[in-house]
Amino acid sequence: MKPTTQQTLITELQSFGVRLADPGAGAASRRGGAGPSDHKAMTVEGQTVMVPVHTAPAFASPYVAEKPDATGVSVIRRDGVAVGEVSFPLKPRFYELQTLDGIPYSQIATLHGRDVLATTILQTCIRYQSRSKTCKFCAIGQSLAAGRTIAHKTPEQLAEVARAAVLLDGVKHMVMTTGTPNATDRGAAVLCESAFAVKAAVDLPIQGQCEPPDDDAWFTRMKAAGIDTLGMHLEVVTPALRAEIMPGKASVPVSRYLDAFRAAVPVFGRGQVSTYILAGLGDTREAILSIAETLIELGVYPFVVPFVPISGTPLEDHPTPSPAFMREILQPLGGMLKAAGLLSSEIKAGCGKCGACSALSSFEG
Repeated sequence: MKPTTQQTLITELQSFGVRLADPGAGAASRRGGAGPSDHKAMTVEGQTVMVPVHTAPAFASPYVAEKPDATGVSVIRRDGVAVGEVSFPLKPRFYELQTLDGIPYSQIATLHGRDVLATTILQTCIRYQSRSKTCKFCAIGQSLAAGRTIAHKTPEQLAEVARAAVLLDGVKHMVMTTGTPNATDRGAAVLCESAFAVKAAVDLPIQGQCEPPDDDAWFTRMKAAGIDTLGMHLEVVTPALRAEIMPGKASVPVSRYLDAFRAAVPVFGRGQVSTYILAGLGDTREAILSIAETLIELGVYPFVVPFVPISGTPLEDHPTPSPAFMREILQPLGGMLKAAGLLSSEIKAGCGKCGACSALSSFEG
């Protein structure tokens, strides 16, 4: 089946990036930090996506977004020829607020896509502290070093910001990720206390994201604390490649992830557990689709996104995957998800539900 115009434009924008005639259009873009970084949110034919704007490929992209008109619509041109239109989500109103001790709300949580509140609870990680263990694509420490965030967001701060984001900006769900603090619960404990506080303040679906904890009992605890969906992100699926690109995280093998998925799905529900897979780092199409088939059988949603290099990381010059490579993965994967009835629209909260970092959801139809 031939890709639609929307699918083609989204996959190409996310692979090539886009140059902005007006860098200030819409909500502020983010540089560094936990992903998605070096992107800007754009709405293409009704679907909001994250598009690279601060990366080396984006600076050389054949795509240019013109300055938005009075209605906020921008024409996208490729090599000077108009190929579509985009609009930009506006700066959220909760960004204007700060806590009583003077911390801007935007340093505690940020808007992703159009209606998702996202936070990195711990902006430090045991993997990131060592050059021999760090994930080579990760920039979690950059925004902290630049003073754009704080190291540890307290449950009280998160609850305050979440309530404001819902009331002022209509946020629909929240993503809580974290740097890995230890080799035991791997972030599950801090997710529990944070989710409990947010749910006490506002009725907001929450996705928690961490590495698989050492004890499967944490899944029941996280669910009881108010976490609606769980993300445990493989990122890379080939064992040798995992050891090369993320030597610290690779100490938790794929087999442990699969065991954790088997334990987590009965707790959160089929389709409410997901994983992030970065296409373009060296995993073959066949490897990604093979693990995706296994994950779908387990009831796990495999959210496959194009790798985007972040400035200042060891992989800042790594090429992005081609649009053709992404279509070769997303088209059959979308069909597999549809056949299994495992759809992004049914996810309660999180990256798969938002879908802004990949064109995958557009292939589910």
